[in-house]
Amino acid sequence: MSYANRQQMSTNRTAAIVIVGLLHVALGYALVTGLAYNVIKQAAEDLKTFDVEEEPPPPEEPPPPPEQPDIPPPPQVAAPPPLVRTNITTPQIETTPTPPPPAPIVPVYRPAPPAPPAPPPVKRVEPQSVSGNLQGLIRSSDYPQSALDNEEQGTVSVVLQIGTNGRVSGCNVASSSGSRTLDSTTCRILTSRAKFTPARDSSGNPTTGTFRQRITWRLE
Repeated sequence: MSYANRQQMSTNRTAAIVIVGLLHVALGYALVTGLAYNVIKQAAEDLKTFDVEEEPPPPEEPPPPPEQPDIPPPPQVAAPPPLVRTNITTPQIETTPTPPPPAPIVPVYRPAPPAPPAPPPVKRVEPQSVSGNLQGLIRSSDYPQSALDNEEQGTVSVVLQIGTNGRVSGCNVASSSGSRTLDSTTCRILTSRAKFTPARDSSGNPTTGTFRQRITWRLE
């Protein structure tokens, strides 16, 4: 017998042994499994099972608190209010260039206008003759006869008092002519014939005044 045939026969024998072992193992497993199932089923039928609820153990009583000395309770501290955080958007500020400051205003001092001139005071108005020169009131026929006989002549100065009606209210000889007849005749004629516009005060109201006049008597 050759070496190759020997080795082939050895391999076939080993394979047969392995197959036989596997069969034994499978048969034993089947027997054990079937027998155990029947035993367990029979035992389960014999047993009467029921659920038992276990009562919970009673709660343990807490131990009494240890005696503590009377300590006043601490003051209650008020909790600060909760912080509220808000989303604050920062506004964007547009900056513009600052304009230059205005030029200072220099006050101009102007002198006050002069006060208007006071109205001129109203002067007193003296009486005025209506007929002009009073010399014209003396006529040649007025020459006194006694003065003609005595050849009396001269110039007399008189002061006439003029009333508010413009008439002569009085006559005084300021300078005599040297003849009493001529002086008295002069006052008599002027008192009866002379007429005036009355004097006026500063308010324009008529008032009394005086008027001076020189009368000349001359022989022809």
